[in-house]
Amino acid sequence: MKKVLFVISEWGYWGEELIGPLEACDQAGYEVEFVTPTGARPTPLAVSMSPGFVDPPQGKSVTSAEMARKTRELDASDRLDKPHDLAGWLPERPYPSSPTYLRDAEEYYRTIERVVTHDLPAYDALVIVGGSGAMIDIANNQRLHELILGFVRLDRPVAAVCYGVAALAFARDPLRKLSIIRGKRVTGHPIDYDYHDGTGFEGPHALDGSHRGFGDGYVNFGPPFYPLEFILRDAVGPDGEFIGNVGHAESVIVDYPFITARSTESSVGCGRALVGVLGQGLRRYGW
Repeated sequence: MKKVLFVISEWGYWGEELIGPLEACDQAGYEVEFVTPTGARPTPLAVSMSPGFVDPPQGKSVTSAEMARKTRELDASDRLDKPHDLAGWLPERPYPSSPTYLRDAEEYYRTIERVVTHDLPAYDALVIVGGSGAMIDIANNQRLHELILGFVRLDRPVAAVCYGVAALAFARDPLRKLSIIRGKRVTGHPIDYDYHDGTGFEGPHALDGSHRGFGDGYVNFGPPFYPLEFILRDAVGPDGEFIGNVGHAESVIVDYPFITARSTESSVGCGRALVGVLGQGLRRYGW
């Protein structure tokens, strides 16, 4: 049986961007495990459970009644209750200012090596779920970058949806200091789909630290923190390509070992491509 590890933000994931690849794995008979940055239970964005919400850039609802129902049902179940704790699994990179920096660095790399050689071979693929929350605790999560590098080192596929693709751009080849997607074809949230205002976050991190949901305390940060399209164009370099497929109903790109999906509407396609990679040896798709 194949096993797939799903990485989910604690600041709000988009329901369909989890449901799409998750259902594909379930239907293929794969075992699934979940990990969040600190081991807290992830929270779906409320708008991803509301078919009446109109996505401003697209001028239509991007949440079907079926996906809203499935997201609510998953959230109400106990399936996401006990995700792995990424912070407790992989170490924090030491600061050079530490008086024991060299010894700290040695221990850091010993631990990373142990995780990659002992823990990660149990998994056949990694999936990074999207949603606005990914901008907060997924994109620039150094521990996640090490996890991605480990899967690539083991020649295991890494799938990412929407803002989750940013983590691939920021994961660096440790020798060349270039993005791990340098020279690759990828898709992701394009400028055309970016909000002018209304980028919001929800999750278990209440201001008092009691792990209550934001609920009415939904936070609006205006436009996205960064234009993902620009970051991806720079990350792939002159030999790679960002493919937005704007105007097309779906945008899923496979440039092995990476599977990238543009946004909500491409989440089911991401799951389909992941199963194609794991089950049929798919190595290139969509370009």
